Amino acid sequence: MNLVPARALQGARATAVWWHVKNLCCLWLCLTFFGCARLPDVEHLKVATVAPAAPRVVDGQGPLSDRDASSVLARRLGHSRVDAKLLAGLEEAATGRPLIAGNKVTLLFDGPRTIAAMMVAVAAAKDHINLETYLFDQDPLGTKFAEQLISKQKSGVQVNIIYDCFGTLGTPQAFFDRMQEAGIKLLPYQPVSPTHRPWRWRINNRDHRKILVVDGKVAFAGGVNITAAYSSGSGFRSLDKPGTTVGWRDTHIQIEGPAVAALQWMFLDNWTSQKEGEVPARDYFPTLYPAGTKVLRVLRSQPGSNQEIFKAYALAIQGATKSIHITAAYFVPDSQMMKGLLDAARRGVDVKIILPSVSDSWFTSNAGHSLYGKMLKSGIRVY
Repeated sequence: MNLVPARALQGARATAVWWHVKNLCCLWLCLTFFGCARLPDVEHLKVATVAPAAPRVVDGQGPLSDRDASSVLARRLGHSRVDAKLLAGLEEAATGRPLIAGNKVTLLFDGPRTIAAMMVAVAAAKDHINLETYLFDQDPLGTKFAEQLISKQKSGVQVNIIYDCFGTLGTPQAFFDRMQEAGIKLLPYQPVSPTHRPWRWRINNRDHRKILVVDGKVAFAGGVNITAAYSSGSGFRSLDKPGTTVGWRDTHIQIEGPAVAALQWMFLDNWTSQKEGEVPARDYFPTLYPAGTKVLRVLRSQPGSNQEIFKAYALAIQGATKSIHITAAYFVPDSQMMKGLLDAARRGVDVKIILPSVSDSWFTSNAGHSLYGKMLKSGIRVY
């Protein structure tokens, strides 16, 4: 992958002024028509938040004793220049979520690795499969994945799927009908038609989660959707083979251990929130034993929530002493997050941001471009 410094792109800015005018008009129309939720004030979050004496640590059997929790934190968080114990406590106070110990975490670099790992887990399912996704396309990859899910449903494994109605606008209804006829339980998230539950219609409340939980024992989460755009590798060696194309770049993780229950709960709670019927009874929360040594905090955001992911990011940026490294498909930080990044760079933190040179969203791409000059002047490196 060739990383091109953003400074080399600045010369083209003058020819794109009209894009900014167009963007502002579009943004004004969107905010006027749809409304916009206000993000919490995090400017003084680190100072105002009172950390507990010791952060909570739980596992599959419940809370750890203070002694065991201290031992876990010392092993997993003790080799950093950051006061990780304090930061963990601040995050807990801001988000309300405990740390979860005893997990095995596998990093899945891009689409092919992620889809392959997910299919292996689905093939091994014995009780249930819960899938939540933004995109689920009727293309070679989506069709192959759907066929596997249909096969598991027919074998007696209960499959439950939440798919976002806006993300799947281009997917024929017959694609989902076939899965439903096989016995798969489907929940279309927030239908775009205003005639569907008009008293609760929120066109801009979308489900961007990509979660797969198999038998309540293994879970996947990250940025990879069920679409052929992820069929090709995204690394710098991806074009070594003739006839190949570079795939979309996203990262996923596979989790085994007690943290799987938190992702399972998120899926089931989201299903219940839509008030479209219950999922069939299954063993959704089996006893989970330690599977590794990783400590996780599982966070979520949704309409009407306390914006816990946003708060955790803000605290991490405010507390950074060495480096902040970000890769993002859509980079349009609000003024608070932007200030946090600029302040971090000015106090000597190594801030690097990798953004796509080609994007499927002209609006966010050009909005991000408008911030390059300010970031570069403060010492942030953009690639």
